[in-house]
Amino acid sequence: MDFNGKKVLVIGAGKSGIAAIKLLDKMNVEIILYDGNKDIDLDNIKSQLPKDALVDIVLGEMPNAVKDTIDLAVISPGVPTDLPLVEGLEEKGVPIWGEVELAYAFSKGEIVAITGTNGKTTTTALVGEIMNEYYKSVFVVGNIGIPYTEVVSSSNDDSVTVIEVSSFQLETIKNFRPKVSVILNITPDHLNRHHTMQNYILAKENITLNQTKEDTCVLNYEDLELRKFGKTLQCNVKFFSSKQRIEDGMYLDNDNIIYNENGKDTVVCNIHDLKLLGTHNYENVMAGVLSAISMNVPLDVIRKAIKEFTSVEHRIEYVATKNGVKYYNDSKGTNPDAAIKGIQAMITPTLLIGGGYDKQSEYDEWIESFDGKVKLLVLIGQTREKIAKTAKEHGFNDVVLAESLEEAIKICSENATEGDAVLLSPACASWGMFKNYEQRGNIFKEIVNGL
Repeated sequence: MDFNGKKVLVIGAGKSGIAAIKLLDKMNVEIILYDGNKDIDLDNIKSQLPKDALVDIVLGEMPNAVKDTIDLAVISPGVPTDLPLVEGLEEKGVPIWGEVELAYAFSKGEIVAITGTNGKTTTTALVGEIMNEYYKSVFVVGNIGIPYTEVVSSSNDDSVTVIEVSSFQLETIKNFRPKVSVILNITPDHLNRHHTMQNYILAKENITLNQTKEDTCVLNYEDLELRKFGKTLQCNVKFFSSKQRIEDGMYLDNDNIIYNENGKDTVVCNIHDLKLLGTHNYENVMAGVLSAISMNVPLDVIRKAIKEFTSVEHRIEYVATKNGVKYYNDSKGTNPDAAIKGIQAMITPTLLIGGGYDKQSEYDEWIESFDGKVKLLVLIGQTREKIAKTAKEHGFNDVVLAESLEEAIKICSENATEGDAVLLSPACASWGMFKNYEQRGNIFKEIVNGL
């Protein structure tokens, strides 16, 4: 698109909207920023805009006179495409772009784009680390926290941009074409936004919309929807599997992650060489390795990066090994379902720290997920008596109550033996003892590193 003299409407005054304006401000365009929240802090918005930027700001109702003059609308990920304003503009023939599509219009170099219901952030961070080991100019952006539009002006022909892309962002793809796309898995999510599972699946699959035979799509073979989808693609398809052997792809064989090319197997690494835990993370690693291989990164570089990678902060995050005991921070496990994933990831006897703010959750399934792995449960916070009672009702009696996180860590360190793991995975919110789960996780790490 020729942007010269165009009038662009940016919908949404959050991080993505502001980043889009900063990019558009460098072009010869008229910019209108719109947000439906009429009570939003106008001074705060203005303080985030580029100095001397000529931006009209409209809050609350959008006047028809403004709508009739728009050449392009750029919507933030949180703005539904079926919003009356968006649908009205589309009916008038106004192109509707997301922040990712806008950035792509100015992007240089190659792109690796990663989506999926679960594991996007971990895989994006991992691929970013691998690329940083091999390429000089690498950007890791998107749903992981840094808007694509914020860095695209710094890209060059030799750059590699690794993007975590959500289903919301993929709804508005027009020309976006990654060199490598990844779909990790698709399970029900965001149906309040997409309305049907089929709409959600189609949004995810949009990541391949413009890929050609020169490009690669990495898919999870154990996701039946993706296995079927792979057969429809024109691009080069690479599968990974945690359950069976894959030709020309990757698979998990006992404790080894294996790459198969032209019928020849190569062991990439042993899972015990990784600082990531759990089958879901081994799938993330396989997807990351296939992405890197598709970007011509040598296997020895890939091995080094994946062995050093330490996961996303606060999510089954390896912290340190003290006296032969590994410590993991899963402070992001703020409800029983999330904390179950933490337990399932453990492969050694585990001393578990749980408890916190009472959100009226039930803890039966969490206790049942211990499955012989948990040798000691140390509880803190408002829920400690409630969880202890539930544990004993399920026949788990190795429970200790502590007054603080520091005391809980001390109890675990005194009772752990070489080869054990200590896991902070509270199954509860942090409020009452901490500001948020990040502070709880950071304090855990500080205490552990001081042991």
